[in-house]
Amino acid sequence: MSRWFPWLQAAPLALVLATFLLLPIALIVVVSFYDYDSFSLIPDFVLTNYQEVFASPVTWQTYLKTLWFAGLTWLVTFALGFWLAYYLAFVVQDATWRTVLFILCTVPFWTSNLIRMIAWVPFLGRNGIMNNALMGAGLIEQPLEFLLFSDFSVILAFVHLYTLFMVVPIFNTMMRIDRRLLEAARDAGAGFWQTLWCVILPLCKPGIGIGSIFVVVLVMGDFATVRLMSGGQSASVGLMISNQIGLMQYPAAAANAVVLLAMVLLLVAAMLRAIDIRKEL
Repeated sequence: MSRWFPWLQAAPLALVLATFLLLPIALIVVVSFYDYDSFSLIPDFVLTNYQEVFASPVTWQTYLKTLWFAGLTWLVTFALGFWLAYYLAFVVQDATWRTVLFILCTVPFWTSNLIRMIAWVPFLGRNGIMNNALMGAGLIEQPLEFLLFSDFSVILAFVHLYTLFMVVPIFNTMMRIDRRLLEAARDAGAGFWQTLWCVILPLCKPGIGIGSIFVVVLVMGDFATVRLMSGGQSASVGLMISNQIGLMQYPAAAANAVVLLAMVLLLVAAMLRAIDIRKEL
């Protein structure tokens, strides 16, 4: 009986995952091979939906645009998240102030993502706060058109939404670094940048890996941010799937969802191969 006890303990969670994760994914895969017309699904086994995914230049551009959004968002969130985590972990010495500042970082998450995105519209609009401030200061003569309903506003919203997902795991790994290692590096004559590159950064790899997975996965599947902040002038795979569902093109949407899932899994596998999180922890 003792041999089966661990399996019995894992059985409820395995059942939940199989019911609410594996089964829906299996249904999506099955539907992706269905045919369809303007009014109904046609149970069949056709490759038309996947042929449309891989043969359409527009679809390829959409996937590349999604990867571009994910890559640029990851770069900016990593740059901001790393230095913010570094400031909280190594510069702020008082534990109380560190806790207060960390809680302040979470304040934006006390409201919904939609409200936080909408809040950027009056700030970045053609007659918004930013343009009025720049024109009032004499820095520009005409409003800047790229601030809103553009790729810039999409990336800005992504960074606003997901930077904390990079800060938290990096901050967690930094707090676990033995401070004696930093003292030893300084005693050995290492400067700030040498200590950062040779000691802190390698020891932060688990946090960087976890934060990268969070940010990339969230951006790849996001569609509401692209729709709202681009004003319909940019596209992503998530937005394309949402539009196909709205048009009741469920098999085409399922095929894109399967391809997107495979792409995300490949990206996560590549990140896990570059940083073995289980080994580093």
